[in-house]
Amino acid sequence: MANYTTDTLPDKYHKALISWQKKYFHDLDYLADHWSDYYRQEPFHLMAKIGELRKPVIEVGKYKGREKFKKASEMDEEVLEACAAIVRAQASTELGSIQQHRESLHKAQDPKIQFDVLRIMAEEFRHAYQMVYVLASDNWTKGGKDLVSEVLEGLLSMETGSHVLDAFNLYFDSFVDNVTFAAIIDRVGKYQLTMQSIFSYEPMARSMPPMLVEEAFHLASGVNPLKTWASQAAEEKGNVSILNIQKHINKWFPRGLEMFGDERGGSKNIEFGFKPMKNLEAQELYVKEVQKEVVDVLNVAFVLTRYKSWTRQQASNLIHQILTSGEPLSGILPEDLLILPSVKFFRRRGIHAYLMSDIQGSLFQTPKEYEQYLRKNLPDSYITGPDFAQYLENLKKHYKGEEVKEGKLPFYG
Repeated sequence: MANYTTDTLPDKYHKALISWQKKYFHDLDYLADHWSDYYRQEPFHLMAKIGELRKPVIEVGKYKGREKFKKASEMDEEVLEACAAIVRAQASTELGSIQQHRESLHKAQDPKIQFDVLRIMAEEFRHAYQMVYVLASDNWTKGGKDLVSEVLEGLLSMETGSHVLDAFNLYFDSFVDNVTFAAIIDRVGKYQLTMQSIFSYEPMARSMPPMLVEEAFHLASGVNPLKTWASQAAEEKGNVSILNIQKHINKWFPRGLEMFGDERGGSKNIEFGFKPMKNLEAQELYVKEVQKEVVDVLNVAFVLTRYKSWTRQQASNLIHQILTSGEPLSGILPEDLLILPSVKFFRRRGIHAYLMSDIQGSLFQTPKEYEQYLRKNLPDSYITGPDFAQYLENLKKHYKGEEVKEGKLPFYG
C-alpha cells in the first residue's frame, strides 16, 4: 500500500501543464495505451503525491527543533525567496529533461529500453507537476503578484538552452545520451531529493519520498542498458563501443558535478533547513557512488562476459591491476575499461572551472592543446554543437583574463 495521499492542481494550473505536455510530450498518450505491455505496476497517473515526513521538526540550521514551516507565510522573506528558487529549479530540471529525451528517443534500437525512457519522461513530468503543486497549494502572493503564475509562466516558456541548470541545456544527439543521462544526471537528482527530504518547508519535504521511489527506476533504466552494451562490446557485438560509452560519461559527469553547486557553497541550505550537508560533501559522496554503481559495474560486466566462470572478486582484482599498471592482462587492454573522469575535467563552474584538466587530472598549458584533447575525448556529435563551441569561446576568454558569463545559477546550493 502506498505511503502517500494524492491530489491535483487547481484547474488553471493543471490545464497549463497539459497544454505544455501536448506541445512537448505527445507520446504520453502512447505510454498510457501500452503500459500493460511492459509493466505490471499501476499505470501512470498525472497527480501530486503527498508523502510522509521523516521528522515533523526542522533537523538542521537556525530553526532546528521547531516544527517545519507548514505555510509560506511562516518563512521570512530571505528563506521564502530561497525556497521558491529551489522549487523553480527542481521543476525546470524535470521539464528540461523531457525536452532533451524527446530529441533522440526515436533512435533507440530496443523497444523495451525506449519505453523505459518514455516512462522516465512521464515521471519527470509528474515531478514538475509536483513542484508546481508545492507552490499552488499555498499562498505565495508577494507584493500583489501571484508567484505561482509567474513561476509557471517562466517554466512553460523554457526550451533546451534556457533552463536553470547547465546539464538540462545540452542536446541529446544519440540514444547513448538518453541512457547515460539517466545513469549519471538522474543520480544527482537522487541526491538532491534525498537531501531535500529534510526540507524545512513541509509541503516540499512531503513531496520527496514518492519522487525518490520513481527516481530509482530512472537510475536502473540508465545502468542496465549500459551493462548490456558493455557486455556486447566484450564479445565484439552490438554497436555501442566502450569508447563511445566513455566519451558520453566524459560529457555528462562534469555537468552532474556542477549540479551540486559551487564546492565552496551550501551553508545557506543548511542554515535555512533545506539540506543536511554542504555542496562539496554531497558531491564527494556522489563521485564515490558513480564510481561504484556505474563505472565499476560496467567494467565487471565486461570482464565477466569474457570470463564467464570468474567471480566478481576475480574480475575486480584484474580491473584494478590493469588500471593501476596501465598494462594489458589476460587479454584485456586498459582501453577496454572505463574510468571516471577527474572532478577537474571539463569544468565550467566551481573551483575547477576552466582548469584544462585531462581525465586523469593532469593539466594542459594552452587552450589550443586542451581543445585538441577534448575533441578526442568527447562524443563526435557533441563537439560539432553549440554548447562545445560556447565552452571553447569562454575558455579562451578566461585565459585572456576576460570576464566569462555562463549565466546565473539560482539558489540551488
